[in-house]
Amino acid sequence: MAHILIIDDSPTDVKVFSGALERAGHRVTAVASAEAGIAAAQKDKPDLVLMDVIMPGMNGFQATRTLARDPQTSSIPVVIVTSKSMETDRMWGMRQGARDFLVKPVSEKDLVERVNKHLPAGKA
Repeated sequence: MAHILIIDDSPTDVKVFSGALERAGHRVTAVASAEAGIAAAQKDKPDLVLMDVIMPGMNGFQATRTLARDPQTSSIPVVIVTSKSMETDRMWGMRQGARDFLVKPVSEKDLVERVNKHLPAGKA
């Protein structure tokens, strides 16, 4: 069982993603802002972060870059899950340090497969 941190300001998306990941056997925590997500990642050291992009205040690209550059959190894989579907968005997200990029709406099967793909050995 892995600990997944969801950083997303949409209660609906958090509920959908949490349900899918919990059914797959993972423990999930969620926060509604990038700033709170960075603090939670530094404190709790989750096995993976699911990151929305469009949020008030700091956006998910900025938060991904912050996590990727911080020695405390740089080893935590970040998977961006966003409604932004342009190839330039995907490329930018990967350049900020994301390990993967999913476009909403994402199927439960795809979400769980991608999360499991990026988890440390033995956690998937």
